[in-house]
Amino acid sequence: MASLAHAIQTFQKGDLSRNEFLAQVDRALASERGNWQRLKELLGEEDTRGLLPPDVYAELQRRVEHPPPEPPPEAENAGNGDNAETRLRTTSAVPPPRAASGTRGPIQDDDPDRMKAVGDTLNGRFVLEECIGFGGMGTVYRALDLRKLEASDRKPYIAIKVLNVQFRGHPKSLITLQREAKKAQALAHPNIVTVYDFDRDGSVVYLTMEYLVGRPLSQILRAPGFNGMPYADVLRIVGGISRALGYAHQQGFVHCDLKPGNIFLTDRGEVKVIDFGIARAFHKPEDDVEATVFDPGSLGGLTPAYASPEMVEHREPDPRDDIYGLACITWEMLTGRHPFNRLSGAEARAAGMKLERPRQLGYRQWRALKAALSFDRAARTPSIDAFMQGLRGERPMRETMLLAAGGMAALLLVVAGAGYYLEFRNGPRGSGEQAASEPAPAVTPAPAVPAPPPAPVLTLSAVESALAGLPCTALVPTVRGDALGLQGYLADSIGPARLREKLAAVPGLKNLELQTEAVAEDKCGLLNVLGPYWLASRKAGRPATLSAKAANAQLVEGEPLVVNITTPPFDAFVTLDYFVLDGSVLHMVPGPRARANQAPANYSATIGGLGNWIIARPFGTEMIALVVTPAPLFDAARQETEPKTAYLKAMEQRLSQLAAKHGREKIAVDLLQVTTRAR
Repeated sequence: MASLAHAIQTFQKGDLSRNEFLAQVDRALASERGNWQRLKELLGEEDTRGLLPPDVYAELQRRVEHPPPEPPPEAENAGNGDNAETRLRTTSAVPPPRAASGTRGPIQDDDPDRMKAVGDTLNGRFVLEECIGFGGMGTVYRALDLRKLEASDRKPYIAIKVLNVQFRGHPKSLITLQREAKKAQALAHPNIVTVYDFDRDGSVVYLTMEYLVGRPLSQILRAPGFNGMPYADVLRIVGGISRALGYAHQQGFVHCDLKPGNIFLTDRGEVKVIDFGIARAFHKPEDDVEATVFDPGSLGGLTPAYASPEMVEHREPDPRDDIYGLACITWEMLTGRHPFNRLSGAEARAAGMKLERPRQLGYRQWRALKAALSFDRAARTPSIDAFMQGLRGERPMRETMLLAAGGMAALLLVVAGAGYYLEFRNGPRGSGEQAASEPAPAVTPAPAVPAPPPAPVLTLSAVESALAGLPCTALVPTVRGDALGLQGYLADSIGPARLREKLAAVPGLKNLELQTEAVAEDKCGLLNVLGPYWLASRKAGRPATLSAKAANAQLVEGEPLVVNITTPPFDAFVTLDYFVLDGSVLHMVPGPRARANQAPANYSATIGGLGNWIIARPFGTEMIALVVTPAPLFDAARQETEPKTAYLKAMEQRLSQLAAKHGREKIAVDLLQVTTRAR
C-alpha cells in the first residue's frame, strides 16, 4: 500500500470495505514497525477521527495499543520462508474485534492487562459506550454511569479518559495521577472541563470528567471552505478561553498544550478548555509537601503547530507559552489559516517568517495579536488580561495616562496663550496713560463653521426592516458598532451577492460578515413555516439544538443516521422529522421506532444510535427539523411517512394554536441540512 494516510482516504471515499481496509492496515503493521508509529501519529491528528466511523476508529486505536514486537535477531537475516512466518506472528498480535457498544457488563478476557475498549465496564460501574476522542495521553469514551442510572439521574453519562500504556508502566502511576487529579480539581472554573477523579481497574488507570455535548473548535476550523468567522464570534470564544487560562495562571498552572482540539464549544454556547493533563506548575509553594519527581510534561505531549519556541526547546513553562498558543488559535479563527503554515514557533523563527495584518483588525488589535505571536518570550504579551485588552481595542492604562497628561499640557498652553493675548491687548504693565490712550484694534469675528452632520448609526431595527419580506430566508442579525453579522439560512434565489446589495443602503453599515447556509427552492415551504420559530427562539436565547454525528453532516448510502439533540430550559415534547427529496416526510420522533418523546428541561440525547434509520436513495441535500413544544404537537400518532405539503399545513396550524395558548417563547426549532450520496 502507498501509505496509511492514503488507505484512510481510500476507505473514506468508499473504495474499500471495512474488512479490506483493516486487512491493509494489518499487512502494513506486520511488514514494517515504522507503520505502527505512523498509525499512532495519524490517530493523534485532529482530522482523522472525522474521516472514520467510530467502530473503525476504535479498531485502529486498539492496534496502536498493541504494537508489533521487535523481530528476533535471526529473523532479520532469514530467508523468504522465515520472513513470512515472522509476519504471521506479528499480525496475530493484533487483538480481535470487540463487542458492540450496546454490551452491558464486563467482557471476559484471558489478558487482564489489555486496554479497555467499547463495550467494556470499568470497576463494574462505567460502561464504555462510544469512543469520542484519541490523543497522545489516552482515549476518551462516553460512558454510562450505572450508579447514576440506578438513581434515575437525568444525566447519567460521563466522559472517561483511559490513559495510555506509558502511564500503566510507571511504578507509581496511580499515586502520581491522583496528585495530578487534585491539581485538576483545584481548577474549578466554568470555562474549564470539570475533573472528577482518577481510579484504577486492574492495571488500567483512568480519569473521570464531565461529559460535554457539542464539538471541538478544531472541527470548525478544519471544515471545508472555512475562511474565518466574524470578529464578534472570535472575541466571544477567545474570551472564554482567556478566562480559563487566566484562572489557571492565577493558580500557578500553564496548560502547555493549547490547541483547537482542546477547546470545546458546547451546544449551549459555552466555551470549555479541556485536557489540562500535562499542565505544569510554573511556581510552586514552598510548603508543597506532595512534590513528586514525576513531571507530566516529560511525556512529550505538545502540539508543535501551537508550541512557542521555548516549549520546543523544553524550557521551564511560563504563562506566555499559553498566550502564544492562544494567539495562533485566534489568528486561525479570524483568517481560516495558521499564522505560520502550521510550523512550530522555533521552525517559523528559523525560517524568518513575518506576519501580515489581517484585514479585520484595527491598529490596536493588530498590535496585540502580533505581540502575542512574538518568537521571543521577553517581548511577548505578558498576561492574558493584557492580550484581551488589546484584542478588544482598549487603550493600555499607561497610554491612557500619557494621553491625559498630554491633554492637560495642551490645556495649560491654551490658558497661557489666552493670558498672553489679554496682556498684549491691555499693554505692558507700567506704561501708564500713554498705553491706555491708544485705541484698541478692531476685532473681526471669524465666520462660523457649520458643524458636520452626525454620522449615521447602525441599528437593529434598520437591519430587520431591510431583511423583512425576504422569501425562504431566516437570518439572525448581530450589530456591533458599524459591523453587522448575519447567521442562518439564505435562499439560493437570493444568494450572498444580492443580500449584500440589499443591505448596502442600511445607514451606518460598514462591515458585513455572513455565516449562511444556502437553501434550495424545494425546502422553502419548510423554512417559511418553521423559520419564524427558529428565529424567535434564537433571539430569545432559549434555542433547541440539532447536530449530526457524521462529520460535516455528510452521509453515505448504508450508514446509520445519528443525531444529537438538546432541549431548551423547560419541560417539553420533542418532534423530529426528516424531509426527503422525494417530497415526503419521515417521522423519526415520535414514530413507530421511537414513540417516547417527552423530555425534561435542558435534556441531551443521541437519536439513531441503534441503527433505526439507514441512508438510502434518493441522494442529495435534505433537511431534518427538530420542533420542541410545551404540549404534544399532534394528539394522535401519524403514519411513519406522509406527503410533505399536507404535513406542513397541519404543522403550521397546530404551532399557531400552541403559540396562542402557551406563548411563542415556549416553541423552539432547529434545522439541520445533511448531504447524502451513493456508496
